[in-house]
Amino acid sequence: MDLGGLNLFVLIASLMVSATPILLAAIGETVVEKAGVLNLGVEGMMITGAVVGFAVAINTGSAPFGFVAAAIAAALLSLTFGFLTQVLLSNQVATGLGLTLVGLGLSALIGKPYEGLKSVVLQPVKIPVLSDIPGFGRMLFSHDPMVYISLIIVAGVWAWLKFTRAGLVLRAVGENHEAAHALGYKVIRIRMLAIMFGGACAGLGGAYISLVRVPQWTEGMTAGAGWIALAIVVFASWKPWRILLGAYLFGGVTVLQLNLQAMGVAIPVEYLSMSPYLITIAVLVFISARGNQNAPAALAKPFHASN
Repeated sequence: MDLGGLNLFVLIASLMVSATPILLAAIGETVVEKAGVLNLGVEGMMITGAVVGFAVAINTGSAPFGFVAAAIAAALLSLTFGFLTQVLLSNQVATGLGLTLVGLGLSALIGKPYEGLKSVVLQPVKIPVLSDIPGFGRMLFSHDPMVYISLIIVAGVWAWLKFTRAGLVLRAVGENHEAAHALGYKVIRIRMLAIMFGGACAGLGGAYISLVRVPQWTEGMTAGAGWIALAIVVFASWKPWRILLGAYLFGGVTVLQLNLQAMGVAIPVEYLSMSPYLITIAVLVFISARGNQNAPAALAKPFHASN
């Protein structure tokens, strides 16, 4: 199906790839914020995951090992944020910004020897029978495993938050940590686990950029994806399925503007480059305006067991 030189099936398949790193980072941050913690260090954790995943994949010859290492590295980095904000009660906004700066600097240091190298690529997995459907098979059922894993994580987070006791406890901590503490729940432990999960998801998102989307290491290659993920969480009202919509919308606009540039559309390249950010924010603000903003009541508020 061609639309003025654009193949719709290829366009949708490309947007799924483009959206995956943002989707992973955003769904992880959703869990963190549902627990009442604001971590602005998503960009730093993503870039750390990107460089660690790339380095491990290069040295082991295995992209899956790279993803595992990226998740672990970013989760460990997020622990520093968790310790500073939950144990030492430092300001969450300032600490998150510091985490981003640390991640950017650390990634530049680690990645220096790997500049110009090509990584092993995570190969697509074709789903039997479904991948053979004309058009739709390539569009939906011939992606690399991380595309499907990201969708499974979104569905899992939605079901976990909505239907499980553990999800209810985490939401209770995010709404009123003092009441949750009074009921005997370990607020700091719950928040630390949520922070680690968010870090691991951000690390996976970063590794996806360096191992799939652009299978090489370039300093600063996340290019603000972590900040977009943070914006999507807010504008999607902390709802997993809206996170999915927002990430795919951003991915679609990004892919579209790249295709328009390649086709030589008579629009200044600067406008095309900024369009994904402007359109994503505008549409998500519109979506959010139609519903209630469900920000956790205790978001970014410090907690101490003696309170």
